[in-house]
Amino acid sequence: MKKSIMALGVSAALLTGPAFAHNDHDSDRIPQLDHVFLIMMENHAYGQIIGNADAPFLNQMAQSANLATNYFGVGHPSLTNYLETVGGSNFGITNDNYPNWHYATPSPSLNDPISGAGIDAETPAAIAPFNVDIPAAPYVGETIADQLVAANKSWKSYQESLPASGADNVNLSDGDFSNLDAVSGVQKLYAVKHNPFVYFANVQANTDPNNGFNNSVGFDGLNGLYADLGSGKVPNFSFIAPNQCHDMHGAGGGSPLCSDGSALIQAGDGTVQKLVTSIKDSKAWKHGKNAIVVMWDENDFGSEPNQVVTIVDTNYGTHGVSSNAPYSHFSLLKTLEAGFELPCLNHACDANVKVMADMFQNARRH
Repeated sequence: MKKSIMALGVSAALLTGPAFAHNDHDSDRIPQLDHVFLIMMENHAYGQIIGNADAPFLNQMAQSANLATNYFGVGHPSLTNYLETVGGSNFGITNDNYPNWHYATPSPSLNDPISGAGIDAETPAAIAPFNVDIPAAPYVGETIADQLVAANKSWKSYQESLPASGADNVNLSDGDFSNLDAVSGVQKLYAVKHNPFVYFANVQANTDPNNGFNNSVGFDGLNGLYADLGSGKVPNFSFIAPNQCHDMHGAGGGSPLCSDGSALIQAGDGTVQKLVTSIKDSKAWKHGKNAIVVMWDENDFGSEPNQVVTIVDTNYGTHGVSSNAPYSHFSLLKTLEAGFELPCLNHACDANVKVMADMFQNARRH
């Protein structure tokens, strides 16, 4: 289904967009955050990770940090969940299709760049959190990245195996070659569907040096994740997506281990361990109030309900929390917005969406 730029008949009032101050009193329990590192993993249900011997680091982290035991993805497929996480809406997109970069090729199989305002797509109860239908609702075509830049804060999307040439027009890559090269059989390690920001018109336009496709970089190189961690100069919000052999998704055309279930979980566990260790070794982790979030976008389609693992580790506050509060990707977005002192956006403003105060709060005084 092709994503329209703006729904017809949107009222003038709607154009202001559904972004409001937080009405959840628990928002006051979220301290002001300096840095958040969000590591997005792929396509595994809660029960496939917690208690799995193939994921020893993740299970140890779930015990020593804070674990959400009642956290749900918002529908299917992957791209929808990524958009919900950073923008609080599916923006009418219910597929994993490539972007229609710069409106270049009108096609029903491409997603036109998101901008303006419109009405998003309903999420039916069968795949929605807690089996409750999420009706179609007005949206403003923004993400937390736009909010951060407006507040003079910074963001980056760190995408493993993104080619050194950058993200513009790149839909897939093995780190060296991409769909832009005259090479056949390129393994889909980097997948654009895991980089939600580039689906937005202003990011594709790249007119703002702080809010364009140049904000998407790889893990390696002078401006990559590990260089930034090494220098301690990291953005306020780091969206970190391992490649499809390291995020537990899997990708054909390469090593057989990249399509083996047990090996994928082991590789993902090792990848998270490397990322978390590198973050905690960075100077950026040692100053201010910072959080690492490790989460999965959705289950594997075969496991119902759509419950996924979400772990929060901070350099402050309480640890060892096991929270059974009902949370979803909307809850995480609302929580991060509260921590960065931003208004809630789109479905993050829904009355039944609560901030994850027990996972992010300061240590309680006795």
